[in-house]
Amino acid sequence: MNISEEIARRDFLKFTLAASAAVGIGANPAETNAADPDQFSFRRLRAIDVNVSLSRWPFRQLPLDETKALVNRFKSQGVSHAWAGSFDGLLSKNLAAVNERLATECRERGRGVLVPFGSVNPMLPDWQEDLRRCAEVHKMPGIRLHPNYHGYKLDEPRFAKLLEEAASRGLVVQIAASMEDERIQHSLARLPNVELSPLPALIETNPGLRVVLLNWFRAAKGELLAQLGRTGQVWFDIAMVEGVGGVGQVLEQVPMSKVVFGSHAPFYYFESAALKLQESVLSKEQLASISSQNAHNLLQPRMHTNKH
Repeated sequence: MNISEEIARRDFLKFTLAASAAVGIGANPAETNAADPDQFSFRRLRAIDVNVSLSRWPFRQLPLDETKALVNRFKSQGVSHAWAGSFDGLLSKNLAAVNERLATECRERGRGVLVPFGSVNPMLPDWQEDLRRCAEVHKMPGIRLHPNYHGYKLDEPRFAKLLEEAASRGLVVQIAASMEDERIQHSLARLPNVELSPLPALIETNPGLRVVLLNWFRAAKGELLAQLGRTGQVWFDIAMVEGVGGVGQVLEQVPMSKVVFGSHAPFYYFESAALKLQESVLSKEQLASISSQNAHNLLQPRMHTNKH
């Protein structure tokens, strides 16, 4: 077992133990449900997972990196929809082909669960055509950006132009602040977390923009996190949130309506994200909002735009 797998295993076990302590797992499940019909059940939440990737992680094989197996896991967990990018989008320069494969995979093997989010790299000469095809040809509700893998910072003028054009098309913009903890990255692919400090000013100039930050926990802290939360245009997934009660702590810093469920599957165990909701001892309203309602509401402007 390599160090990355060991950390993922420890993360999963940590949340399993914490969740067990929080709700008393260990009793007979039938007896527990009979005594408390409102006991936490992730399957009943019908979650929308905003942080999923298809194809192959470039540096090692992952469990569930076959689409069929991943979708089966989502179905077994009651996931209603999963917003899927592609690992191929990290290193490929032919993003048109990457996005074509992603759209086809979601349509043919997604079983109504997978929703494609295409890759766009503003440093490539044909990025505007890639954006157009995502919106017009593949009818994607949004795009997923990887600034650190694509070699640009958020103060790059072409990034600002990309945000402007995505907003004009009603597309949700997902920004992956990280894909892998920098402490365990491959020696030939040492990539820092995306520097997010330019983002609040960019959002201020794009009132129609909707941004979802993925894997942001180590990149947005303190006043920057508060700034992003105050914009009202940024949503935060929980995939890399750390610490017992971590989701509850995030809710002390950003509005409940801006926190969304994300697993970063199959890179991380899907169950790790599900257990983060359980061990944080959230209210029914908070569980419903984070697991599905906030992501559902996030797409409504796009749906409204399509009708007109």
